[in-house]
Amino acid sequence: MHRKQTYKGLPSREQILEFIRNSATPAGKREIAKAFGVKGQEKIKLKSLLKDMAEEGLIDGKRSAYHRMGGIPKVTVLKVVEIEDGEAYAIPEAWQPDDGTLPPRILIVEKKKGHTVRKGDRLLARTEEAGNGYRAFPMKKLPPIGEGMMGVVALDGAGKLWLAPVDKRVRQSSPISDLGGAAEGQLVQAEPAGKSPRAGVKVIEIYGDPLAPKSFSLIAISKHGIPNVFPQETLDEAQVAAKLPLSAEHREDLRHLPIVAIDPADARDHDDAIYAKPDGNGGFDAVVAIADVSYYVRPGGDLDREARKRGNSVYFPDRVVPMLPEILSADVCSLGEGDDRAAMVCHLKVSPGGKISDFRFTRAIVKIAEVMAYEDAQERIDSGKAGDELKNLWACWKALASARADRDPLELDLPERRVVLDEQGKIAEIAVRERLDAHRVVEDFMISANVAAAKALESKKAPVVYRVHETPSREKLIALKEFLATSGKSLALGQVVTPSLFNRMLKDVTDETEKALVMEAVLRTQTQAYYGPANAGHFGLALGSYAHFTSPIRRYADLLVHRALVDSFGLEQPKPKTKLPTLSGLSDRDRDDLGTISEAISKTERRAMEAERDTIDRYVAAWLSGRVGEDFATRITGVQSFGFFATIIGLGGDGLVPVSTLGSDYFRYEETAQSLVGERSGETYKAGDRVKLRLAEANPLTGALKFAILDSDGEPVESRGGRPAERRGPYKGGSKGPSKGKGGKHARSKQRHATGPRGRPGNIRHQGRGKGGPKKGGGKKK
Repeated sequence: MHRKQTYKGLPSREQILEFIRNSATPAGKREIAKAFGVKGQEKIKLKSLLKDMAEEGLIDGKRSAYHRMGGIPKVTVLKVVEIEDGEAYAIPEAWQPDDGTLPPRILIVEKKKGHTVRKGDRLLARTEEAGNGYRAFPMKKLPPIGEGMMGVVALDGAGKLWLAPVDKRVRQSSPISDLGGAAEGQLVQAEPAGKSPRAGVKVIEIYGDPLAPKSFSLIAISKHGIPNVFPQETLDEAQVAAKLPLSAEHREDLRHLPIVAIDPADARDHDDAIYAKPDGNGGFDAVVAIADVSYYVRPGGDLDREARKRGNSVYFPDRVVPMLPEILSADVCSLGEGDDRAAMVCHLKVSPGGKISDFRFTRAIVKIAEVMAYEDAQERIDSGKAGDELKNLWACWKALASARADRDPLELDLPERRVVLDEQGKIAEIAVRERLDAHRVVEDFMISANVAAAKALESKKAPVVYRVHETPSREKLIALKEFLATSGKSLALGQVVTPSLFNRMLKDVTDETEKALVMEAVLRTQTQAYYGPANAGHFGLALGSYAHFTSPIRRYADLLVHRALVDSFGLEQPKPKTKLPTLSGLSDRDRDDLGTISEAISKTERRAMEAERDTIDRYVAAWLSGRVGEDFATRITGVQSFGFFATIIGLGGDGLVPVSTLGSDYFRYEETAQSLVGERSGETYKAGDRVKLRLAEANPLTGALKFAILDSDGEPVESRGGRPAERRGPYKGGSKGPSKGKGGKHARSKQRHATGPRGRPGNIRHQGRGKGGPKKGGGKKK
């Protein structure tokens, strides 16, 4: 039984709790005494009162800093444990209540939009209560203490074992206290061995050779915080969902149609299938059948929560990290050959000129007549051995392609690297993926269905998750104009900017080197595509309304579009006799606010793109690591004051040529012209130039390459030891800027940070079906 005492002149329990709750700094006994004017002998009574309050469960903490029981200090260290709908949630790092109370879930509020924290980050943050929960405002990001760290076991000169991180963001190694059976040089996963960083880390999983190809995707998964293990409750719900009944009673029965799926040869799942036949008037009746994922993954369930968190599947050369458990993604939802499958179907009326004159959406049951690879479909067409189903598809596509040509969408020839692995998982080949008509056929059918989905929802004034690609900004257009002026070309800024403008610009360039240069400049001008509830059109495709409808197995955006169609066109199915959520349309929170989830899945898409690109870079570096010292034909892809980046023609792999290795001359950085110019020799290196380089370094763990310039005798140019590169053009450095237009940084000081081509925009992965290529990774991103 707690003591009940009255303390004359002392603050009440309520006053103390209020003070602790509102204090902007840690509130200890000293701060409480000062706030209430407690002096002399009354400090002893205050100490006793605080002890009583702790025994009564009102406060918790040490003498130096109290906080309300069940609450948290005003300033404390937090650990980010979850990212949901783009919002980060954390828990107090030092949460250890005696009664086993679960830690509070704290929403992280960031000052800069888009400046996101990642799962596993440690933050020093100011906290406050907000309604029934807590919010935290980050003050600074703290170094990781080893939790969830991936690294390589290393032995120092004193015989001590360390975990050397493979993530370049982690600068310090951690002492290993428990090897867990690992050996020096192995790639491992580790976690803290104790409460203090001094306790080091213990190895919890051994991956083996860090230079083995299978390790590269694991490094990317760890580095980018990609969820790759499904919670048991998600797997359990997937098993229940997989057994949902499927019949033609409440669906359109299309099993009689010879619908075909055309996919990469090594595809693990099949989102889409297509069919077309002549309508007798010169046009076509077409069907685009898409996996009816919304029937199996319903809002509010465990499956849905995990899918929202992941946002999309991530494809690597050796594995896929799926958005949905395999029983759904690779089996029940996948449109496999000869199986009855649930589909969301878009019926299209295609005019002789390729215009979509009408469309409708139904939930159907389909049976795919055949699943074929792109190459097989193309070979049948080319050899004249194609059946009527393929001939009709190609004929319909030619009409769609005619309408596409009239639109004149942006045409950039962006070669894509393809990593081919052998049966042992080793690199067999790295090549540029061939672009076939078969790819274009499927892409144009998918684009047509995506447009129809957006317009169908607009016709019902329903919420839409648009795929948005905005018109280039005026600032980027001015930069392009200045760049073109360096080679005698002009760009009138007063005209309406359309994809046709850029296409004509590229067609007018006949020299291949110059064309590559202009194409790189045009690519830098483009904005990044994203998802959002407000329609701003799709510049690259020259479309006014565009949504993603065709890949719900691997993109949450498409699943949201499907749910909106279910609501808008009355496509709800009978209530399942299971514990699954009843409805398969949009949830109330998404119907009221699509902005939050749209922003979240845009971020997960960028995360996936970065992880896939990092992994390909590591594969390329591994492929080239045995060819250090060889000479390669390369093309300069980016120029900075500290050097230039070049990629091997026909292979890819961006590598740095530091300015300090260009010889004894001084080189000025011409920012507008994207070039380095020798002060005495006039020798110039500019974006788009072809140049023979020697591979000097290839690091598979980081994916970094370094090249050396060659002299007229084919030998590496002697290094000048790090002379400065001067800058011309708009200065974007410190507040003062360089004097008289000169202000390049010292080359050597900048090389430490030159780990990739700075400022190079990513591929515009916004067109068509967004298949992600082969389901094992690679393939054409559309």
